[in-house]
Amino acid sequence: MDSLETAILAARALDSKKGHEIKIIKISDISSIADYFVIAAGTSNTQVKALADEVEFRLDQAGLSVSAIEGQRNDTWILLDYIDVVVHVFSDEARKYYSLERLWEDGDIIDVDFNEEDED
Repeated sequence: MDSLETAILAARALDSKKGHEIKIIKISDISSIADYFVIAAGTSNTQVKALADEVEFRLDQAGLSVSAIEGQRNDTWILLDYIDVVVHVFSDEARKYYSLERLWEDGDIIDVDFNEEDED
């Protein structure tokens, strides 16, 4: 599975748990941190945790183990690092505060059709 497929799988996992404002940003041309950022928000700290758990579960099922997880104690911003793909799950307030889309505005937004079925 390449990094774009991983990012799409993560985005679909977020969508399945009603994450909102889900974005995939291709940053490989402007940074060596990762190939893609996947960003989403949840309406509560409980949902933020559930979104992160679903991404970890779905990617684990696909044979991808998370390299590092940050932010689990406060549940307002959880980062899941898959080396080439970094997933950021925010509370609404934290997402507005950190504004990663603005910081990475030189990256390319990747469109995902959430109505398509996941390929198994």
